[in-house]
Amino acid sequence: MTKINLTINGKNIAAVGGMTILEAAKGADIGIPTLCHDPRLKPYGACRLCLVEVKGSKKPLLSCATKVTEGMEVETETPALLRIRKTLVELLLSDHKINCVTCESSGRCKLQDLAYEFGIEDNRFIGERNTFKIEDFNPLIERDPSKCILCGRCVRICEEVQQDSVYTFAGRSFSTVVTTPYDRSLIQTKCELCGQCISACPTAALIDKTAKNQGRIWETSATKTTCPYCGCGCELELHVKDGRIVRVSADVQSGVNRGNACVKGRFAMGFVNHKDRLKNPLIRKDGKLTEATFDEAIGLIASKLAKIKEESGPDSIGVFASARCTNEENYLLQKFIRAAVGTNNIDHCARL
Repeated sequence: MTKINLTINGKNIAAVGGMTILEAAKGADIGIPTLCHDPRLKPYGACRLCLVEVKGSKKPLLSCATKVTEGMEVETETPALLRIRKTLVELLLSDHKINCVTCESSGRCKLQDLAYEFGIEDNRFIGERNTFKIEDFNPLIERDPSKCILCGRCVRICEEVQQDSVYTFAGRSFSTVVTTPYDRSLIQTKCELCGQCISACPTAALIDKTAKNQGRIWETSATKTTCPYCGCGCELELHVKDGRIVRVSADVQSGVNRGNACVKGRFAMGFVNHKDRLKNPLIRKDGKLTEATFDEAIGLIASKLAKIKEESGPDSIGVFASARCTNEENYLLQKFIRAAVGTNNIDHCARL
């Protein structure tokens, strides 16, 4: 691949042809603020916060959409750029519901981070504000348009990644809002409640209802793990408080899924702490299921299989594998059923 040499803030950087300035800067640990950018999506340039100055250009350029060129000289922190960014954040805050004390995204809100970075305490732009009703007619996703900054990330991830196109822009100018077709509730659209829009939202306009009031970000510890629901091997981050999973997210920079997750992976981890979850094998004795050790359970299964094979032959036994097992576990199962039992009667719940 073609290597491109450029300088950012006086630092010599070797980038790859086709990279944007934003990608090259990130690779060199140079921060450029963004709100509408998501590495899973095409460049959009709505928030304008990633503007940079490039030598030879008469005006600032969008770093998220401008490709690097040989010998390019870029500045990301000039006084003019800082003034522009601060003004843009102030304008966003002027029509934003400010309730950071009780906001579910406090501590992980990108708009809040930028306001802190620019030291914004009072807003110069005081005027009319939009008011909206919160939509919570479904069990998983809560929408609060009064916290929306019109970055378009939910619209784009639903269209570009999920290809469901549930969200769209409606209205113009000050009346612009992200909504659904005919302003319907999510459950009245073809929304799959996958939560991808939540993962893309930089504020609290879209939140996970199952995690609401369960714990602040600084009260939880995050552990990376692999989703147990299928063989895709998606990487998830479990946010745990007091030994309970309170929220599930995914890192857009790692794993085969790069921040994406299905409805089960994102919302269906309640079984981990459920009071009815089985933690030990059960064996039926005298008509009642009683708790047993794993050695007892495996021994019983082995004796039953051996008896069935002896009385009715190996082809009287069949096995269903599970997508929730690892590839290695499924390989061992098919090896066992073919080599040890002696039959090819094995199928899988995820076969096409």
